[in-house]
Amino acid sequence: MSEAITFSEYGAPEVLQLSEVTPPEPGPGQVRIRVRAASVNPLDLKIRSGLMAAVAPASFPVVPGLDAAGVVDAVGERAGAAVGDEVLGSTTGGSYAEYALLDRPVAKPPALSWEAAASLVTVGRTAHRVLDQLGVEQGQTLLVHGAGGSVGVLAVQLAVARGVTVVGTAGEHDLERVTALGATAVRYGDGWVERVRAAAPQGVDAVLDASGAGVLADSVALVGDADHVLTIADRAAARYGVRFSAGTSGQGEESVPELVHLAAEGRLTVPIWRTYPLAQAAQAHADLEAHRNRGKAVLLP
Repeated sequence: MSEAITFSEYGAPEVLQLSEVTPPEPGPGQVRIRVRAASVNPLDLKIRSGLMAAVAPASFPVVPGLDAAGVVDAVGERAGAAVGDEVLGSTTGGSYAEYALLDRPVAKPPALSWEAAASLVTVGRTAHRVLDQLGVEQGQTLLVHGAGGSVGVLAVQLAVARGVTVVGTAGEHDLERVTALGATAVRYGDGWVERVRAAAPQGVDAVLDASGAGVLADSVALVGDADHVLTIADRAAARYGVRFSAGTSGQGEESVPELVHLAAEGRLTVPIWRTYPLAQAAQAHADLEAHRNRGKAVLLP
């Protein structure tokens, strides 16, 4: 037996319990890892609370978690890694556990910490996907709402690396960090449109909303075309003719090796806010729901 976090009903963070489970066995193409780090993503909170039940109803008990990094300890037929390899990836069956399954393991470079390796996958894939969907190119100007958040931080860095001029809205506490990533940081809140226009007198070509802070109407007016505004956080998108990008299971997996390479070379940074023992998963969820975090929260089984 091994330990994992499970929940058997939707609800507040307290439904997360440390449980004894049977370690999963890898099937064809899969590897099992001894988890060294598992990231906590906003989607985990939505699944636990029941907000995703209409789209993907849970089969209880659930082991939550999307991403993990660890050491391969068992392999299925035609697996993409060998016992003893250090790998990362999206899990099948949950990552808040001592053992987890990966369908597409990606080698973890020695230069990449366990915490960063576990934190890179979902937010990195999302950032990569939405930039491709927006079609921003070198020489254009991109506005990122929520540039200090987990997806926003990576979207800023990837866009800057592509030669895009980036303006990022963020809270007062994140302005310095957003500037350090190569963007022009603008304080969000009342008057943000005027501040963005002052920061980008050449105009804005596209907008990524990673904040869900009710900015879509003004963003469309700023760009002049709803087709060049995309959100990953505002469910009212259709009201403004804006695309909502939710992604699908496995989408963007091909971008993970590139993201890992950039991170290992120091050209892509994943801010880690805090680590927690596995047993404190409920506290990690509570901290994220209260917006206390300034970067990724990571569980260390």
